[in-house]
Amino acid sequence: MTAKHFLPHITKASGEVMIPGSKSISNRILLLAAMSEGETVIHNLLKSDDTDRMLEALLELGVEVTVVDPKTRSFLVKGCPQGFPNKAAQLFLGNAGTAFRSLTAALALNGGEYRLTGVPRMHERPIKDLVDALDGLGFQVDYLENAGYPPLQIHPGKLQSKHITLKGDVSSQYLTALLLTLPQLNQAIEIEIVGELISKPYVAITLILLEQFGVEIQHDNYQRFFIPEDAKYRSPGVFFVESDASSASYYLGLGALCGPLTVKGVGTDSIQGDIRFIEALEMMNATVEWRANEVIVGPPQNGVLRGIDLDCNHIPDAAMTLAVLAVFADSKTILRNIGSWRVKETDRISAMATELMKFGVQVEEGDDFLVIYPQDKLNENVEVETYDDHRIAMCFSLLSCKVPLTILDPQCVDKTFPTYFECFSAVTQ
Repeated sequence: MTAKHFLPHITKASGEVMIPGSKSISNRILLLAAMSEGETVIHNLLKSDDTDRMLEALLELGVEVTVVDPKTRSFLVKGCPQGFPNKAAQLFLGNAGTAFRSLTAALALNGGEYRLTGVPRMHERPIKDLVDALDGLGFQVDYLENAGYPPLQIHPGKLQSKHITLKGDVSSQYLTALLLTLPQLNQAIEIEIVGELISKPYVAITLILLEQFGVEIQHDNYQRFFIPEDAKYRSPGVFFVESDASSASYYLGLGALCGPLTVKGVGTDSIQGDIRFIEALEMMNATVEWRANEVIVGPPQNGVLRGIDLDCNHIPDAAMTLAVLAVFADSKTILRNIGSWRVKETDRISAMATELMKFGVQVEEGDDFLVIYPQDKLNENVEVETYDDHRIAMCFSLLSCKVPLTILDPQCVDKTFPTYFECFSAVTQ
């Protein structure tokens, strides 16, 4: 029987909400700590399906990871600078894209035999560009079912080229996977990006984290990246994971609808690109007060959000929240350059359009854009299909500011924010 979570019509949001640690940073830091010289204590590591898959994989590969303090989500990781000890493993990585892509690259360089599998949707998410890049370097990765997609079998390989090309228009996670792992080779390697690189802010996160582990990678306006020959990962000793800016977007949006609401853990000090979602809220005329590690958001002074036309390449995940906020605006909203939505946990463009239309919202769907028209009166008690996609579930919770609704399979939020609905209930009435 399908699980359901009913959300009553809410009229007010107030108080404070603390956002869990960033998924993007958590999985990057786990892998960096595992590859580094020395020990790393990681605080505020996100508790989620994705990070659980990465932790399980590292343990299976022989990395020592111990819990320091479960209350603060603190872990001690002992680095393996000479490579992962276990040279053969079968790893199930669920639907964790960041873990699957980065471990594909890391294990291709590790000189062992590895099989990587996931849930059925993971086997529908493309990985060809990353595998082609690894093949171009001299490493061997085979497809076990459909060419271009997981599951994968990784064999021992050896570096044979120091220059590769990588398509940049499908997922920035391919580039992140290479940037995280190629420094282990201690060779000067150049990565050339073909076409426009999407989701640059996520690559920027990777570069910042690499620097904190002692490796600085130069780039030519995000078109060429240069791995230094003398690269060596060294643990910073202690690392604190900042809150997840993508997860914050739902509460920032909630504040813009029926706040004011204080969202803690993100602010002007954040390194995540999705923090720029707040700029979109300002464009929509929401009231915003930025601080170093918190943001206070309330409705527009005139009470009505403004429709916007926005290139969303810089906030690919948080932009989904704008699609729901657009329903409350005074004019149509156009979200452009969102083609990457189609290869996420589900086809998010199609899913967003389908579910909005259930509420009576007029939507125009393109290959890489959505047009959403405001709708004053919505259909009530709609059951929202979530497609096993955490972000669909969290986005549509905001429509409860207009009507009661039901979220199907609410446990899908476990991927990044297991306590989402408890937190939502605590700050709404």
